[in-house]
Amino acid sequence: MTDLVPPDATEALAGGAVRDTAMERIDRLETLLGDPYSPANPLGTAAVLAADERGELLSEGESALAAYGLGAEFVPVELGGRFERADRFALLMRAIFRRDCALGIGHGVTSFIAGLPIWADGSAEQQRWAAELLCSGGRIAAAYTELEHGSDFTRMSLAARPAPGGYLLDGAKQLINNIGRADAAVVFARTGERLGSRGHSHLLVDLNALSAGHVDRSVRHPTSGVRGCLLGGARFDSCPVATDALLGEAGGAMETVLKVFQVTRCVLPGMVVGVGDSQLRTVLGFTSERRLYAAPVSALPLPRSVLTDAFVDLLICDALSVVAARTLHLRPAEASVPSAAVKYLVPKLLQENSYRLGVVLGARSYVRKGPYAAFQKAARDLPVVALAHASGAVCLANIIPQLPRLAERAWLPALDGTAAQPPYEEALFRLHDPLPPLDFHRLELTTRGADSLAARLPVFARDLGRQAADCSSLSELAYLTAEFSDALADLARRSAALPPTERTPVAGRRSFLLAERYALLLAAAACLGVWRAADPSDGFLADPLWVTAALRRLAERLEPRREPLPQATSRALFNELSRRHDGGRTFDLFHTRLAPRALPAKGVAP
Repeated sequence: MTDLVPPDATEALAGGAVRDTAMERIDRLETLLGDPYSPANPLGTAAVLAADERGELLSEGESALAAYGLGAEFVPVELGGRFERADRFALLMRAIFRRDCALGIGHGVTSFIAGLPIWADGSAEQQRWAAELLCSGGRIAAAYTELEHGSDFTRMSLAARPAPGGYLLDGAKQLINNIGRADAAVVFARTGERLGSRGHSHLLVDLNALSAGHVDRSVRHPTSGVRGCLLGGARFDSCPVATDALLGEAGGAMETVLKVFQVTRCVLPGMVVGVGDSQLRTVLGFTSERRLYAAPVSALPLPRSVLTDAFVDLLICDALSVVAARTLHLRPAEASVPSAAVKYLVPKLLQENSYRLGVVLGARSYVRKGPYAAFQKAARDLPVVALAHASGAVCLANIIPQLPRLAERAWLPALDGTAAQPPYEEALFRLHDPLPPLDFHRLELTTRGADSLAARLPVFARDLGRQAADCSSLSELAYLTAEFSDALADLARRSAALPPTERTPVAGRRSFLLAERYALLLAAAACLGVWRAADPSDGFLADPLWVTAALRRLAERLEPRREPLPQATSRALFNELSRRHDGGRTFDLFHTRLAPRALPAKGVAP
């Protein structure tokens, strides 16, 4: 199936232009999935809800994605797949998450996560074997979780003990997606007796080749959200695996995890933006049809503000996630911090808006049948996805130890004007510019104090201050940007003053609040950068309207007593929201075309 689309995400055109074939694949995928609102569509919302009620993944959806060759999207292009750009991969998967979060995870994300340690550390033969498996429609499970130890990977107890010809696996893993039906698994196992960062290794295990009686993969863990996902467990009892199952060097798994999980933390939130898009679309449809006081509900000030706030927050989520994903390619040594920030902030914003939109929808927000039933499914799915892979607390804990050095080496020099202009700073924000290959070996455990994103805030503030002197329409944006630059100065001062006990993952509430404020500053810098780099031909993206609203929304979180968006701003944003809804466009930065209100012809290839 891998020849359905060109293998490269970009193709050179005459005159040096670049053809973005990833966007073409996204368009084909939308068409393949068809009109979600058509009751005749076997991949539509009605079918998704019915499968969720049964606690199953939509089988027709899995078949369609297999026909599309989705597994090739998880495999790097140099190994015969189609994965080349993290930002475009997130956008493609967003099309699936927009329709069914469970299908996106159950048929997609798990194998992508499991593949990353293989592409980073695997031998040529291991990489070839895994690539062929995924491109042919096979599945690889990511076997990390042990409920007894939570997110503390250093204490994971499943052991791989040396034995003649390889290892014996002893122990259990829980909440492993697809473990019961996967062809292979990347198993995080203890190979050393001492606690610490060198006690665990990755093993690439061919599950179909395991000796009968030594492994039990029959356990399933039912969940309240993503109910169709086959979250199960595996128990190994002196299960032999060959020596060549070892990925990379013995004892190196922890370092690999801390690096490659930066990739998943960047791209997973970008996918989940699609869930927020669907919830907003559902409630917007309801408020347009429902009438109160001789007018649509959407005309009332409070419901309209909820709708426009959710729209602006989606733009914030998209800006931060896409810039973080581009950082993986352009500034990989800095990716540890923005990846943690995006995994913390995006699910938080989406869940908060899910609640507020649910208030507008009222009792219909928890009804499991009818025209608005998709809302309650998304509301149940979101918290599960927010915890998946890394919780918000874990992400903030990863940021905290880096705050003092970031303050010293990046923020303070940027604030006093002595910092050198970081390379690639404009390319970070140009959404359609090509990217260099993602080099896993250039990812680092910490940024070593480098920060090309938040450190742009003082530069943005100075530039906008000068522009506002000649253009009054930028005055509010310039004022807000100056506030965020001042907030960075305050954060630098407070971070530099943290005592040693507050610079560790087990720090107190004060440090976690600082890390949270830092995530908001990164989001503000991402929004400003995307707006400044926007092509003038993209009218909305180049308009200061959205970025001013975005900074106001973020400023409300820094200082909750602020006034909400002015009614004129809310009205203009609502008009844009309505145009996209009526025109069949997404609510994110890319406003891509949704599937037409008609089913694709049977047998049409993506």
